[in-house]
Amino acid sequence: MTKALLEKDGVNWMTKALLEKDGVNWRQKLPPIPAVPLSAQTRWSVPSAGAPGANAPPAPAAAGGPDQAAAGMERARTLKEEGNELVKKGNHKKAVEKYSESLKLNQECATYTNRALCYLALKRYKEAAQDCTEALRLDPTNVKALYRRAQALKELKDYKSSIADIKSLLKTEPKNTAALRLLQELSRA
Repeated sequence: MTKALLEKDGVNWMTKALLEKDGVNWRQKLPPIPAVPLSAQTRWSVPSAGAPGANAPPAPAAAGGPDQAAAGMERARTLKEEGNELVKKGNHKKAVEKYSESLKLNQECATYTNRALCYLALKRYKEAAQDCTEALRLDPTNVKALYRRAQALKELKDYKSSIADIKSLLKTEPKNTAALRLLQELSRA
């Protein structure tokens, strides 16, 4: 087996174990991911020959040190929470703005899937699919990203890709009723 397949099997095994132990909300029970100090980010980045810093992680908004990096992460979290409150009130357009500001400070999977939800509500399906793709780049088995991208692709009439996303989702959560329902709709399309 290749290294990539072994790593994928490890991730699938761990995901299944967490699902069995904690149920479908296992991600919410994980501890927060610690912030990586700026000094470590710059030490680990390897610039390509063509563009200096091209492979470096996105720099925090305030690149003055660990305290400012932490402040940027905190600001991103606050903006995301403000976006969440706007979604609850049905103000998806304003929520998109908050999520977009948050993503400039911290590229987080949940923020991408939240903004994708808003784009779906606003019938901006191409943007919704793009956000889900970004979320899946960060977490390839994210159920919300797979489901929301499948919804967006369905609206864009890309039924084959939509079905592929639903089938990927069902490998992680075989009893996901919303996904099973969407798969039935896609089978009729």
